[in-house]
Amino acid sequence: MPIYSEKVMDHFRNPRNVGIIENADGIGEVGNPVCGDMMTFYIKVKDNILEDIKFQTFGCGAAIAVSSMVSEMAKGKTIEEAMKITNNDVAKELQGLPKNKLHCSNLGADALHKAIENYIEKNKISSVKNNNDEKQECRCPYCNITLRSDCELHIKKCKEEHKK
Repeated sequence: MPIYSEKVMDHFRNPRNVGIIENADGIGEVGNPVCGDMMTFYIKVKDNILEDIKFQTFGCGAAIAVSSMVSEMAKGKTIEEAMKITNNDVAKELQGLPKNKLHCSNLGADALHKAIENYIEKNKISSVKNNNDEKQECRCPYCNITLRSDCELHIKKCKEEHKK
């Protein structure tokens, strides 16, 4: 059984919307200190619609595929609709990710949300809520358990334990 779905491989081999938007309306950057993945999203907004979206990702194939998929999912959506994109939505659109790579989907959605929050802050727009009622989860790549809170702290401690 292949580790990655065909959709993940397609987005890794042929990522969509790679690059930088000069004079972006919003920029969001996130990283994972454990695996070293870094994602930066750039957005252009016109009439409350994400007119353009680009990303730069430093990381594994799953991180690149996630960034590509998030950019496709968000482009053309309203700010409110894009804020509703969840980590689980991204993983589902990619037809699944290995358990030890689910954290990549967290980074993609989080980077998009940070870019939108940056746009809102810069333009002094009344707050647009991230209406995700579902609890966000992450999976520790070291002990393979699902976490509902304190993900970064747990992963940092687990990394130290696994070095011993």
